[in-house]
This record gives sequence, C-alpha cells and structure tokens, in this order.
Amino acid sequence: MARPEKTAAVAELVEDFKSAQATFLTEYRGLTVTSLKELRRSLGSETKYSVVKNTLTKIAAKDAGVDIDDALLAGPSALAFIKGDPIAAAKSLKTFQKENPALVIKGGIYEGKRVTAAEIMQLADLESREVLLSKLAGAMKASMAKAAQVFDALRIKMESGAPASAEAAPAAEAPAEVATEAVAEAPATEAVAETPAEAPAAEATESTESTPE
Repeated sequence: MARPEKTAAVAELVEDFKSAQATFLTEYRGLTVTSLKELRRSLGSETKYSVVKNTLTKIAAKDAGVDIDDALLAGPSALAFIKGDPIAAAKSLKTFQKENPALVIKGGIYEGKRVTAAEIMQLADLESREVLLSKLAGAMKASMAKAAQVFDALRIKMESGAPASAEAAPAAEAPAEVATEAVAEAPATEAVAETPAEAPAAEATESTESTPE
C-alpha cells in the first residue's frame, strides 16, 4: 500500500474507533463473499464491518487511544465498528455464528474497556436497548394510567361531596340569627320589669296624702 493511501486508511480507522460505541474483532477466514454480505446486512446500517490489515489496525488503535490486546491481531481480521446498540450487534454476531461456524469472534472494546469473546456472548444474551425502552415505556404508561384513575376517583369524590357542604351552610348561620333576635328582645324584657317597680311608689304617695284627714 502506497504511503498516501496508508495514511488515509489509518486516518479513517482512527475516526471509526473514536465514533464507535464498541468495536468487535472477528476472524472471517472460511467465509464466502456472499456470507460476508449477509453478515454486514444482519449487523445493520449503524455497524461498519471492515476487513482490515492487523498492522493498520494496531497503528489506528494507538492513534485513537484505544487499547486492543495484541493477541487479537493474529490471523485475518475484520472489525465491526458499532455506532448503534452494541448489544444488538452482539446478538447479530452470535446468531450469524450459529449458522456460520467459520466466523470467529475474538474480542474487542466495549465502553472503553477490553472485552473477551465470552463477554461479547454475554452481551448478546442481554435485552437490547429497544426492548428495555419498550418495557420502560410500558411501565410508564401503566403508572400514568393508574395515576389517572386515582385522580379521577378523587375528582368524583370531591364533586359528590360539594352539595353536602352547601346544605350545611344555613345550619351554621342559625345561631347568629338566634343571637340577633335575643338581643332585639332584651329591651322589651327590661321595660316589663320596670313597670311593677313604679306601682308601690304611687301607692305610698296616696297613703301619705290621706293621713292628715
């Protein structure tokens, strides 16, 4: 490979390493061109599957600050640069490997750390991001529906209790009206009480005037 082409290839690989969520290394020896096309299709548009020389991979990984085990760079290698969900990519690799045993999953980088082939298989057994989001959305929907039922029941209870509160208002005003009437009647009671008190005084005056005769 000419130097300018090599420089361009390394620069592209460096960008692939930096932009990928995860990078899985595989050995494709024994796979046909048709099988490789099927593998790329199964990985989806968010994963770039490239056959790369190990020397270029080593240089690009170093320039990108990615720590790849040198033991993985043995034999013909193809790298899966995953820009989407690494778990979904791991599932696709595992499924394809079952049908095409010639594919060897070596290991790779996940969340900035080295992972073995066994750990990639463990990732493949996890639920994908889409499934987790779907379950989360379902749980949130159920919680919102339950909350809506609670609020609706509370609203109905408050509405049914509103007339009872309105009827209780006149009863609460009754003592005030009674007190008003009692105050209004008080002067009349005092007037009645004063009338008998004046009668003896009048009789005493008449008695005094008749004594000299």
